[in-house]
Amino acid sequence: MTVDIKLPYDKDYIDQFSQVRNEPEWMRLLRLQALEQADSLEMPKPDKTKIGKWNFSRFKHTAQGEAISSINELPAEIHGFLDKDNAPENILIQRNNSVAFTSLSQDLKDKGVIFTDIFTALQQHEDLVKKYYMKDAVTIDEHRLTAMHAALMNGGIFVYIPKNVQVETPIQTIFWQEDPEVALFNHVLVVAEESSSLTYVENYISHNYEQETIANVVTEVIAHDNAKISFGGVDNFAAGTTSYMNRRGVAYRDASIDWAIGEMNDGHTVFENITHLVGDNSTGHAKTVTVGRGNLIQNLTTKSVHFGKDTDAHILQHGVMKDKATSIFNAIGKVENGATRSNAEQESRVLMLSEKARGDANPILLIDEDDVTAGHAASVGRVDPLQLYYLMSRGISQAEAERLIIFGFLAPVVNQLPIASVREQLTQLIERKVY
Repeated sequence: MTVDIKLPYDKDYIDQFSQVRNEPEWMRLLRLQALEQADSLEMPKPDKTKIGKWNFSRFKHTAQGEAISSINELPAEIHGFLDKDNAPENILIQRNNSVAFTSLSQDLKDKGVIFTDIFTALQQHEDLVKKYYMKDAVTIDEHRLTAMHAALMNGGIFVYIPKNVQVETPIQTIFWQEDPEVALFNHVLVVAEESSSLTYVENYISHNYEQETIANVVTEVIAHDNAKISFGGVDNFAAGTTSYMNRRGVAYRDASIDWAIGEMNDGHTVFENITHLVGDNSTGHAKTVTVGRGNLIQNLTTKSVHFGKDTDAHILQHGVMKDKATSIFNAIGKVENGATRSNAEQESRVLMLSEKARGDANPILLIDEDDVTAGHAASVGRVDPLQLYYLMSRGISQAEAERLIIFGFLAPVVNQLPIASVREQLTQLIERKVY
């Protein structure tokens, strides 16, 4: 069934939006092309999830955010997401659709590192943005939501690491959806040139518990030969935000992309995390933790696609569902013909805390090459009553016993996350959402 979603913004609006921001001509034309395609493209069809009644068209497109002179001016709920070991350096805070605060160390500037909002990048680094924007990882014509994103992109950041530059301290972005009606059509573009390295962390935060809006986010991560990127993200949208989170990576020869994602939204979510292992000996490891509550429905797909020889990918997903929350976990390993000696491993596990909670784990291996190794594991179940009884027999309350079981279930993923600040944030969010 085709979902009828009429875009609330027309060609004249898009044209004016682009011109006011002094965007280059190719970006203006790309927006208009995407708007035209959005009317004819179908919506994505996530497996076992009906999104026909989800809100993808009721939102306000723009809202300015007030700038701050110091991170100390942030409210406590936002301040708590800062990487305390490195703040206030190497951080950008987007408040609604504008930059509220930005900082990059002089050392990284001197090395040629670029860390700026997407609109500044389009003006000051046009050639670099044009080289990668919606070309290698995500294209505008995949479905209606990618076309809508390209037409209505209203925020985001650009990170560029030059050849042979090692960024030792994390770079962090906080996307703050402060206005309860404004939509985030963020585009995140991270590029690491040959033999460079980077740790990047991003947070999405909103407080719209009743007001409806959307987040349509596209992230493109490009790791050139021998580059290493650790990408950490914690998504924490409130119940009023319907989210489409599309994170894609492309790894070339000897490159690696490690994902550490906490999908902690309270609103309906479609999540895609796909890594294309293009170069020989490239690696992609993806770790995802999620806690669902209320009436949340989420569909999470993590996928590795092997093109190069001797490529290696591991997918690890653990989720906890409570109340009436529903989660679909899709773990897909695809080995293309010619990707000899590749290895695709995956593990998906869901723990349900209530009778009405639902979980589904779908391990999928698509192998078009003979000389490979691959494996998968999946489980869906409820809290083991024997474990609960054992803990309670030692004088532990039922609530505390359940808490220990939940943290023990998520620990194999959380403890393996390579970014300390992401581990700390997830631990705090899990504590709040489970109780």
